[in-house]
Amino acid sequence: MRYSNSLIPTLKESPAEAEVISHKLMLRAGMIRKLSAGIYSFLPLGLKVIRKIERIVREEMDRAGAEEVLMPAVQPAELWIESGRWDFYGKELLRFKDRHGRDFCLGPTHEEVITDLVRREVRSYRDMPLNLYQIQAKFRDEIRPRFGLMRGREFSMKDAYSFDIDDAALGETYGKMYEAYMRIFKRCGLKFCAVEADTGTIGGSSSHEFMVLADSGEDLVASCGGCGYGANIEKAKSRREVDEAQPAQKLERKEVSTPDVTSVEDVVGFLGNGIADITAKRLVKTLIIKADSVFYAILMQGDDELNEVKLTNFLGANELEMANSEEIEKVTGGAQGFSGPVGLNIDIIADVAVKGMSNFVTGANKKDTHFLNVNLGDFSVRDFVDLRKVRDGDVCPKCESGVLKITRGIEVGHIFKLGRKYSEALKATYLDNSGREQVITMGCYGIGIGRTAAAAIEQNHDDGGIIFPLPIAPYEVLVLALNTKDDAVMQRAYAIYEELKAKGCDVLIDDRKERAGIKFKDADLIGIPIRVVVGAKKLAEGSVEVSLRRDREKTDVAVEDVIAKVMSYIDTRV
Repeated sequence: MRYSNSLIPTLKESPAEAEVISHKLMLRAGMIRKLSAGIYSFLPLGLKVIRKIERIVREEMDRAGAEEVLMPAVQPAELWIESGRWDFYGKELLRFKDRHGRDFCLGPTHEEVITDLVRREVRSYRDMPLNLYQIQAKFRDEIRPRFGLMRGREFSMKDAYSFDIDDAALGETYGKMYEAYMRIFKRCGLKFCAVEADTGTIGGSSSHEFMVLADSGEDLVASCGGCGYGANIEKAKSRREVDEAQPAQKLERKEVSTPDVTSVEDVVGFLGNGIADITAKRLVKTLIIKADSVFYAILMQGDDELNEVKLTNFLGANELEMANSEEIEKVTGGAQGFSGPVGLNIDIIADVAVKGMSNFVTGANKKDTHFLNVNLGDFSVRDFVDLRKVRDGDVCPKCESGVLKITRGIEVGHIFKLGRKYSEALKATYLDNSGREQVITMGCYGIGIGRTAAAAIEQNHDDGGIIFPLPIAPYEVLVLALNTKDDAVMQRAYAIYEELKAKGCDVLIDDRKERAGIKFKDADLIGIPIRVVVGAKKLAEGSVEVSLRRDREKTDVAVEDVIAKVMSYIDTRV
């Protein structure tokens, strides 16, 4: 493709709306343009990147035995009502009525549609395993769309759905898809890891997220360098030795005045000032939580942070929120900041670390008052559960010697063992080899196509612009002609361009009548991995300049050797 004939509207400055680097660079490189909040048009460069990712995804999905389908974006409400998600999904589900007053939604995902399709077509165990996928635009009405393609309302997604006779068969399919995802992101040239994750609104028994590692990532990942354990921070566990041995002497509970002291830090500072030998580890904070309109008291060691996802999953709740000051006073009889477990008439759930504590400090359910020397016998705990958010340096839960490292990541893929959540609700069944009716077992597997492109940029850029990994770059090679008025320069540049095209290279020639400085800046910005610069001075010496965008190292290559040099880079996937 000739640059002079291409729509590549680069920008010198980042638009004010752009927050993260991928959003800034995709706008500046002329890859995308905003139509509305969270909705973008893809220009030629951006679409070429998307198509490169889609090609890799299709090849690996086909290799894993999946078949491509295409389902409607508009979905009838009846299916969502049947699955139970019409009211549960929330305002992210864009609902509307057609001219006849019938309810529909714009699909954010396709579990209902694919299950409806399969329940009409699959009759026997002989029809499975079955794995169907599509690449299609989805819509989720995010309350705060931001970060360009990272959190848009309309986005491109590959979603696959598997159908098996039982859990064991699902395990085999899930394993194949896990390996397919590993190959996909490796082929995209990304640094990534697969981690255990919460199943969220999709549901199911277990799941894995595929995280592109980047400092700008929204998600936190806990991983062990020793055994390879990894989990999203919402799912991560750590090994904690809980000392359940009771002290030689339980001290008498004592009420102390703590005026205007509400935070853990303030309580420790106040009591440590001559009143008691106290640290955050000797304080138990009491959080009043409302889960589906039911109040609970949650006990945590003072220096630990509640993992709300773990608590939500344990309670099986749909909604979880902190009680407000009025609700706290109604439930505990005391002011916010002074809650404690003694005397409460609601269920108390404690983190496992509390099980090993004694003679600790709690709120007294009375304004400006705390208790010293509280012990487990002073109140009743319904359950002890792992509710803590892990921290950097915690001991790995799977091996004895490893420690957890917390890093940032960008979720680009998520796979789920759905089990029978949707097939039971929509009555998707089959006849087994004995002629008995059984419920189909399902899995689902998603990849954010546009999000993968954005994540690649978050991970691969410098001050000059994008540094695309070769497999997903819009073009593999840029031939840059320095002086378009020099016939020898242009003839050689076009000859190199045509020879590379004949070799099957995806190549762009910058034949614009622009200054060299502008061409070099645009070349850095759009991030094409391999650059061939044709200039009059070097050409007179029988050479051209070849460089790689990633390391900027420049090599003078004889004109007759330039094609072989470029192809050597492409063949080794630099």
